[in-house]
Amino acid sequence: MRLQKYLALCGVASRRKCEEIILAGRVAVDGRTVDQLGTQVEEGQRVTLDGAPVAPEARKRYILYYKPVGEVTTVSDDRGRATVLDRFAGEVPERIYPVGRLDYDSEGLLLLTNDGELVQRLLHPRGEVDKVYIARVTGSVSPQDVRRLCEGVALTGDARPTAPAQVSVVRQETFATVAQVTIHEGRNRQVRRMFEAVGHRVLALRRVRFGPLALGALRPGQWRELTQDEVQKLYAL
Repeated sequence: MRLQKYLALCGVASRRKCEEIILAGRVAVDGRTVDQLGTQVEEGQRVTLDGAPVAPEARKRYILYYKPVGEVTTVSDDRGRATVLDRFAGEVPERIYPVGRLDYDSEGLLLLTNDGELVQRLLHPRGEVDKVYIARVTGSVSPQDVRRLCEGVALTGDARPTAPAQVSVVRQETFATVAQVTIHEGRNRQVRRMFEAVGHRVLALRRVRFGPLALGALRPGQWRELTQDEVQKLYAL
C-alpha cells in the first residue's frame, strides 16, 4: 500500500494532506525518514509520524458536528485560532479529522471521522455529494441572478465556471435575501464567491445538509455520533 494511503487510513489526515506531511520529512518507515511519494508499506513495517507510531485505529468514529462561526476546519492553526478538533480534545481519543472544509466565518454541518476509506470516497471528484446551504446575502436576489447561479458562474481566479447548482429564494427581507443553495463541488469559499459573481455579499452562511446527513436540532458546538444506517448511506454514495 502506498504510504500516503496508509497514513490516511490510519486517520492521520486526508490523502492529499498526508502527501504534504511525507514531503516535509515527518514520516519514517522502520526508522528511515521518507520524504518521497510512492513509498510502499508492507504488513509488519513500523511507521512513525514525528517519532510517534502510526497504526490503524481499532474503532471507527463518525461524528456530525455543528461547527460554529470562529473555528477553522484544520487540525492545527499557525495563527492560534480555535480549530474544530479543539472541541473534541479529551472526549474523543481517536485521531479524527474533518471531511472537507467549512470556512472560518461559516457555520453548520461538518463530518469528522477516522475512516480514511470513507473520506476518500466522499471527497473524490466523481462523488458529487450534494451540500445544502442557507445563505443570507445583501440586496435583492433577482430571478436573473438565480438563473445565472443555477447555470454556473465564473469565479475570480478559476479557469472554469461552477457546475450547475440548485438555488431558490427562501425569504426576501428589506435589505437582504435568504436563499437556499445546493452544490456538489468543494471549491474554496465557493458559495460566497458565487454570490459575489452576481453582485451580492454573503452576510451569513450555514450548511444544513451533507449528502444524506441533516443538521437537525443540533445547536452550534454540539455533536452526535452517526447511526450505522447513516454510515451505510454515506458508503452507498
